[in-house]
Amino acid sequence: MGRRYYLVTAEHAGNMIPENFAQFFRGPVCRQRLLSHEGWDPGSAEVATFISEKLKAPLISQPVSRLLIEMNRSLGNPELFSAISREFCPKLKTELIEKYYRPYREKVIAHIENGLRSNDQVIHLSIHTFAEIWNGTKRETDIGLLFDPERPSEKNLCSSLIKNMESSLLLMSIEFNKPYLGIDDGLTTYLRTIYPDSRYAGIEIEINQKFVDTPELLLISDYICAGLLKEEKEDKNDLIVKHT
Repeated sequence: MGRRYYLVTAEHAGNMIPENFAQFFRGPVCRQRLLSHEGWDPGSAEVATFISEKLKAPLISQPVSRLLIEMNRSLGNPELFSAISREFCPKLKTELIEKYYRPYREKVIAHIENGLRSNDQVIHLSIHTFAEIWNGTKRETDIGLLFDPERPSEKNLCSSLIKNMESSLLLMSIEFNKPYLGIDDGLTTYLRTIYPDSRYAGIEIEINQKFVDTPELLLISDYICAGLLKEEKEDKNDLIVKHT
């Protein structure tokens, strides 16, 4: 894999509503939605910050609520706007796209381009959390590693990472492409259309929200970093062996 550049992002880091949109989110029902998983990914900002600092990697996070505009969906996807913002006039929708959506994605791409100037590959870690109960069913996954199985570097990276993490987090369920598929529409999926596998690996890390506000959340974050650094060291050793 060679020299790598880590980039950490958190598309649902906050549930902030800018003042000029506050009128659409008044009332207890809207406030409750903002506080729920509909409004953001609780805990994702803390995890992303921890991993960013540990790996000495740049962090890009979006504090604006996904109930306004969804950073993890493509333009044209029906889920780009929520049931609330879907009712906005075209002018307001365009404002959301131009003020929040495009700048966020452009910033991510700028960091990737910067990383590739002096490194062989960018490892993009997109941090998320997911609701433990979904449609009345309890999700058994504790940590999900989402990737494209057709991209060898992503598959190999996640295989090594899960092996390293499982040895430390023995009682946790760490699974590939759960609770969502890594090839579902999202930021990493879009970036794969721009960069080849040899230059870009986009991994979404999903952590069960049952760990939010518990000591386990940062413990998981620490083991993710340890697993990545161990995998990187093993990869470098393999390269040395191949060239001797």
